[in-house]
Amino acid sequence: MAHQVPAVTPPRVVVVGSANVDEVFAVQAIPAPGETILSHGVMTARGGKGQNQAVAAARAGASTAFVGCLGSDDFGRLTLAGLTEDSIDTDAVRVIEAPTGRALIAVEPGGENTIIVEAGANADVRIRPEDRAVIADADVLLAQLEIPIDSVVEAAVSARDSGTLVIVNAAPMAALPAALLDATDVLVVNELEAQQLRGATGVTNLLDLVPVVVLTLGSKGAILQRREKAPVEVPAPIVDVVDATGAGDTFCGALAVALAEGMPDAEALRFSVTAASLSVQRAGAVPSIPTRAEIATELDRIAD
Repeated sequence: MAHQVPAVTPPRVVVVGSANVDEVFAVQAIPAPGETILSHGVMTARGGKGQNQAVAAARAGASTAFVGCLGSDDFGRLTLAGLTEDSIDTDAVRVIEAPTGRALIAVEPGGENTIIVEAGANADVRIRPEDRAVIADADVLLAQLEIPIDSVVEAAVSARDSGTLVIVNAAPMAALPAALLDATDVLVVNELEAQQLRGATGVTNLLDLVPVVVLTLGSKGAILQRREKAPVEVPAPIVDVVDATGAGDTFCGALAVALAEGMPDAEALRFSVTAASLSVQRAGAVPSIPTRAEIATELDRIAD
């Protein structure tokens, strides 16, 4: 099937965002305020919304570059080596005298999680002239909101001016400047983020802000709607959830590849939802992200 075959010339995706090292604690239940609980396992793995999305795009078949900032510590060296192992271009990654970003994550047996993020070096992400050249050379820019918002705006405006498709994942939720909305082609939000943006329960009034809205619905799938067109909705397959950490990022990275390859909307959504459904069946953020071959195999299984 066409959507399962990587493009002959891989699309070029550049991700501007955060890179963290996650410490993931397995717990019986998410602790309440003031409550102390014991973990029954811990793992250290690469994460951060920017890194997750870059890895997802690379594993889904894109030629991927990452623009971000790491610390000159062991976690930074671990992260840089991991990006290289995933064949991600790291020429635009700066290493500074600051701690690499970290996240403390508690995951309960049903896969739900709670996350605390320390920005560290991510707070120093800036868009330099050489970064603009990387963005201009890409088919798609993918950005999130775990780095300074001014840098997100600058990257998006630079991409728009270069004719690069701009996808913004409005997470973690923050006020979106008018300049960022004006430069955004595709806005990806979950249901809570949609409500926070415009008091929306769906995508219709978000289309006043941007041309295309993608609403992720967790275990229910996702909806894509363009202005003056009927919405496209794709359900998610029923799976056993191990850890939902990074599922939304996996969706975004796969979506960037699908849209860059010109997949029809329904096919692009199905590709992205399937990638996310595979990720929740494994622990961790980066370790859970599937490859193109795994996504293709799952799509074949679902179609049978």
